[in-house]
Amino acid sequence: MRVAVDYDLCVGHGQCLLAAPTVFDLEDDKDQVTILDQQPTDESRGGVERAVSMCPVSAIRVDA
Repeated sequence: MRVAVDYDLCVGHGQCLLAAPTVFDLEDDKDQVTILDQQPTDESRGGVERAVSMCPVSAIRVDA
């Protein structure tokens, strides 16, 4: 699994961070999320899938 964020869409709502805190981060001085782990393990799959569904602007993509 590979995680990507479309930074043209991301505005830093931070919902992904709530769903998958080991994969995403939102630094205090930033308006967009940071991917901490672009290729998370299968153990993180549930959180990443929740992050994708929770993103209000559909900025997160997961490739197999």
